[in-house]
Amino acid sequence: MAKSTKVILACEVCLSRNYSVNRSKNSSGSRLALMKFCPKCNKKTLHKETK
Repeated sequence: MAKSTKVILACEVCLSRNYSVNRSKNSSGSRLALMKFCPKCNKKTLHKETK
């Protein structure tokens, strides 16, 4: 069974860190990017994985 790691997603517009999700360790090296709702911007924006 593959282990998972917790990553934090940050809004690209206001740079607010809103979400944390589990991601498998054996996934590709690229960063995760999802469209999520940002409560600070009050709209759906692109959220990318932070370090």
